[in-house]
Amino acid sequence: MNNDTEKLIKRLQIGFKNQYKSGIYGYTQKFFAYNSNKIEGSTLTIKQTTAIFDTGSLGPADSYIRTKDIEEATGHFLMFNNMLSNFKEPLSEKIIKKYHYHLKSGVFEDIANGFPIGEYKNRANIVADVKTISPTEVPNKMGELLNKYNKLEQVTLEDIAKFHVAYEGIHPFQDGNGRTGRIIIFKECLKNNIFPLIIEDDRKQEYYNALNEAQKNNDYKKIIDLFYQEQKVYYDNVKDLI
Repeated sequence: MNNDTEKLIKRLQIGFKNQYKSGIYGYTQKFFAYNSNKIEGSTLTIKQTTAIFDTGSLGPADSYIRTKDIEEATGHFLMFNNMLSNFKEPLSEKIIKKYHYHLKSGVFEDIANGFPIGEYKNRANIVADVKTISPTEVPNKMGELLNKYNKLEQVTLEDIAKFHVAYEGIHPFQDGNGRTGRIIIFKECLKNNIFPLIIEDDRKQEYYNALNEAQKNNDYKKIIDLFYQEQKVYYDNVKDLI
C-alpha cells in the first residue's frame, strides 16, 4: 500500500488546501470525526456530522442536540487539519498538546469544569478498571514514551499500536485522550508511509477489550489485529477516491 499511501497524502493535502469537501479529504474528516467522537459518547449521527462539516449548521429537525457534541465535532475537524500541517514532524509533546488544544478549546463544558486545554491533566482519572498515571507523573512518563518511540529506526503499524496502548495507559489529558490518541495513529501512519486507519464505533467494545488485554496482560495480538483490519476497511472505503 506504500504507493497508495503517497497518493492518499497528496489527495488529503490538496483537499485540505482547497477545502474540497466532496473528495477523500471531506470523506475522511466526516468519517473520522463521527467514529472517534461516537466512541466517546457523542450522540451525533454521521448525517449530522456531515452537515456540520459541509455547511456549519444543522437543520430544524436537529433541534435536540448536545452543544458539546457539536463543539467536539468542529474541534475534531480542526485537530485533523492541524495534523495534516505537521504529520511529517517527529512526534512530540508540543504536537500532542496542540492536537488537544484544537479538539477542546471550543468546548464550553470542559472550560467551565476547569479542565486544562492543551495541557496535561491536573486531576487523577480512572478508565474502567485500569489505573492511569497520576498528574504529577505524566510529564516524565510522556517524555520516556516519546523518547523510546522516536528512537525506532523504522516504525511499523505494530509499533504504532504499541505506542497507542502505552499512551492510553498514561491518559495524559483530563478528557480527549482517545481522540488525540487516534489522531496520533493517523499522523504516524502518514509520516511512516503506512496506510492509515480509523477505529469505527461499531468495534468500540472490541477496541476497548484489546486495549485492556494489552495494558493488563502485555498481549498485543488483539489490538494489532484490529489495526490491520481497520486499515483494510479504510483502504477499501477510499481506494476509488485516491
